[in-house]
Amino acid sequence: MARRQARRAGGGPRWLPWLGLALLPLAVPPAAAPAACPSACYCVATPELVQCRYERLEEPPRELPAAVQNLSIAGSNLSVLSRAAFAARPLRDLRLLRLRHDNIHTIEDMALQGLPALRTLDLSHNPLLSVAAGAFAGAPLLRTLQLNQALLAAPLEEQLALALRNLSLRRLELAGNALQALPAALLPPGLEELDLRNNSLQRLAAAELRSLDAPELRGLRLSLASNPLSCDCGLRPFLAWLRGAAANRVLDARSLRCAGPAALRGTALLRLRPEALACDGGEPAELETASYVFFGIVLALIGVVFLMVLYLNRRGIKRWLHNLREACRDQMEGYHYRYEQDADPRCAGTPGL
Repeated sequence: MARRQARRAGGGPRWLPWLGLALLPLAVPPAAAPAACPSACYCVATPELVQCRYERLEEPPRELPAAVQNLSIAGSNLSVLSRAAFAARPLRDLRLLRLRHDNIHTIEDMALQGLPALRTLDLSHNPLLSVAAGAFAGAPLLRTLQLNQALLAAPLEEQLALALRNLSLRRLELAGNALQALPAALLPPGLEELDLRNNSLQRLAAAELRSLDAPELRGLRLSLASNPLSCDCGLRPFLAWLRGAAANRVLDARSLRCAGPAALRGTALLRLRPEALACDGGEPAELETASYVFFGIVLALIGVVFLMVLYLNRRGIKRWLHNLREACRDQMEGYHYRYEQDADPRCAGTPGL
């Protein structure tokens, strides 16, 4: 009896320790949760990568995580990037900003204020109409600017030249903008890569090649594929430049093809001979053949006209031939008569006594 009482006094239910372990997490304060994703976007893996796609946003979301490093907004209707568009909450770690297909047509001064670490800005596939001179002033570390198919709505070369003058760009993408000449004003000193693919370039003129050989652009490498290169005599300076000291400066040189003339369409540029580039777009052999054909046609036409004249004047020609024959006969008869007179001894004079 005494033993039972001792057990009741010193021991308790065996499930009490397990209950304590189960309640222990409730006593520990929870760690700080990461910032939530914007309601119109979603975060991939971590809040450092935020994507907002086809949500028809009219302005950048304001509740972005402070630690975001890669932000992509696509398919929205931002229209105007106003001053300090991303400064509602400073994004000091943001390095890559993609704003594709967002119907952006205006970028105001200091639109990128609050993005001190931004290095890559993608504004491709936007109908840009106006870019302020200080549009990129809030991103002093910007090194890559992508403007593919963004300069089709209006000529913006002068505006962009002012906006880029204080930047130290290393890569500039201008693919798909129907450019017909090298945009020399958009090439800041120190630029290392220039993407001009899928434009309307027929050649690079001698003056443009000289600008590429300037000391501040000696390290510049170009991409020129998918341009309608015209393989005529105007291409000779570019071909010589491509094969010379600039052999390694065109990254896709082996893929460059002639778009015209028809005889050279599809021919690799590096396989052309300079003397094969004719000034009117044809090869010398073709020109010589065409000249002979034209000369033959002219002679044939002259022959046909001559035969038609003879046919239409056949009666007059017959009459002229008849008269000519009669005149020749009269002439011959006169010669024959005089010859007979001279040969007749009766008509010969007697010598004087």
